[in-house]
Amino acid sequence: MTKAAIIGAGIGGIATAVRLAVKGYDVTVLEANHTFGGKMHEFWLGKYRFDAGPSLFTLPHLVDELFTLAGRNPSDYFRYTRLDPITHYFWPDGSHVKACADAEKFAQEAEQQLGVPKRAVQEALQKSARLYKGTANTFLQKSLHRLNTYLSPDVLKALGCLSDLGLTTTMHEANANQFSDPRFVQLLDRFATYNGSDPYQAPGTLNIIPHLEHNIGAFYPEGGIYAIAASLVKLAEELGVEFRYNEQVERIITQQNNVTGVETIKGRYAADVVVSNMDVVPTYRRLLPDQPAPEKTLQQPRSSSALIFYWGVRKVFPQLHVHNIFFSQDYKSEFEHIFKYKTVSPDPTIYVNITSKADPADAPAGGENWFVMVNVPHNQGQDWQQLTAETRQAVLQKLKHMLRTDVEALIEEEQVLDPLLIESRTSSFGGALYGSSSNNKMAAFLRHPNFSSKIKGLYFCGGSVHPGGGIPLCLLSAKIVGELTPAVAPSPAKSPKHHA
Repeated sequence: MTKAAIIGAGIGGIATAVRLAVKGYDVTVLEANHTFGGKMHEFWLGKYRFDAGPSLFTLPHLVDELFTLAGRNPSDYFRYTRLDPITHYFWPDGSHVKACADAEKFAQEAEQQLGVPKRAVQEALQKSARLYKGTANTFLQKSLHRLNTYLSPDVLKALGCLSDLGLTTTMHEANANQFSDPRFVQLLDRFATYNGSDPYQAPGTLNIIPHLEHNIGAFYPEGGIYAIAASLVKLAEELGVEFRYNEQVERIITQQNNVTGVETIKGRYAADVVVSNMDVVPTYRRLLPDQPAPEKTLQQPRSSSALIFYWGVRKVFPQLHVHNIFFSQDYKSEFEHIFKYKTVSPDPTIYVNITSKADPADAPAGGENWFVMVNVPHNQGQDWQQLTAETRQAVLQKLKHMLRTDVEALIEEEQVLDPLLIESRTSSFGGALYGSSSNNKMAAFLRHPNFSSKIKGLYFCGGSVHPGGGIPLCLLSAKIVGELTPAVAPSPAKSPKHHA
């Protein structure tokens, strides 16, 4: 049987395992940590449950697709509901907007609360939808590094969108040219953070991102974001995939520019195909030290990281929802701190995710589980102990002012995640959440491809390679790898394997 070894049980690695198992491969997933999920895992602080990493879920059909591909009914494994409202936005001047799931209602709310013309919001969302539909099949669902991608009929649709894609302007310039209200521009600029980028540098192309939330929707999985990984691992095991935990891969074995397997701390595994779900930088530096690395690709500017405070709060805040944003006064300065000065703004934008709003079991009665995140630079030797202490005080002061409540006095459980911990736990180089940033117009083409052009049988998935970071793009990277890997001869069905 044709064997495949997958390095890392992050969401991209799990999805790739499912696709290769369906394709007929004998798949083994090797994970350095004690369980699956990568950044997508859960934990408890007392009576409060937290999703540790990703918190926003869009394009749920990409998860459903994996179950249908395997001949299963998705709802037997995984269920979710559409959020409404999606996000509650707050500004320092006291204004606020509830971003409703319905695009029409969202446009109405923007007009009522901010004075932004309803028609202008509708036109912006329609444009976002048109550009996404015209480009996604080419730029997100296929390899940008294979000639046959550019021979596809989808390319003609993409070419028809080029003049409106905003390749020659920044995301902020495109938004500021369309809207005069700085608050609504700030709301739209925020979508650059979905792949760890700076809206003042990233191309206007990123303005296709609002389509995912405001035209398609944001969703909440039953059991939290962790349920995405858990349900797919269950499926993978049913398909015969073997998950081996606490088994760090130390080397990818090659012979005459062909991959032949991997070496772990416990032994060797022969493999016809190896897929790295690790960040591409440590993949080359640690696992392929004797192979020439694509230095230009590896030295692309890194994305932002995150500083996260997990707080068990003994109070219910009826004005908050699952997703909440408390904006900074000076957005440009905030991004300059991150990408230019490599530090944290003294007035950061704060994201507060409260899953107990969707699932009350995530917090005790009368309490809420607050996932409080600030965008920060990736680790480059900063004093994170000091930055964490300073940022914590800035966050608490801002929340006290904007919510008119002393949140600090209500915290009964606390844990912190900084870029150093993100790097050590997930092998994300520098703790950068999305690999390289999209802070130049050619960023999409500069990401590492999903295959090696020099080592036959070596593939890459996950947030550090094409098409990028975040749950949907990691799932799409798995889809691309599934399509790039060779077909295998049919073989008898395997019995399920179980992880420890």
